[in-house]
Amino acid sequence: MSSRALGLVKEALNRAGMEISHAWEDLVFPEHTGFLLQFCTKENELLIHTNNEANSQELEWPVSLLQLKGKEVGLRFHKGKRYTLRDIDTENFRLEFCRT
Repeated sequence: MSSRALGLVKEALNRAGMEISHAWEDLVFPEHTGFLLQFCTKENELLIHTNNEANSQELEWPVSLLQLKGKEVGLRFHKGKRYTLRDIDTENFRLEFCRT
């Protein structure tokens, strides 16, 4: 993940009224949302993975808004997989992607 691409993601999130909570390797965790972002191998393209515990209907608007704001800064967001976060301890968690 290049710092330029992360800057574009930050810009798109800010335009959509969101902020980055954490970025790690190819993953970006927006603050207070039911989804996370993952950089694709193709430049300026990302997957939007949704949390299994999140209400899909409640995520429709923020995801659509992020896709729109992403286009404004030259990013393309695609539908990803569903995932679950499991706490390991107070500072660590396990991210598990669903097969479907």
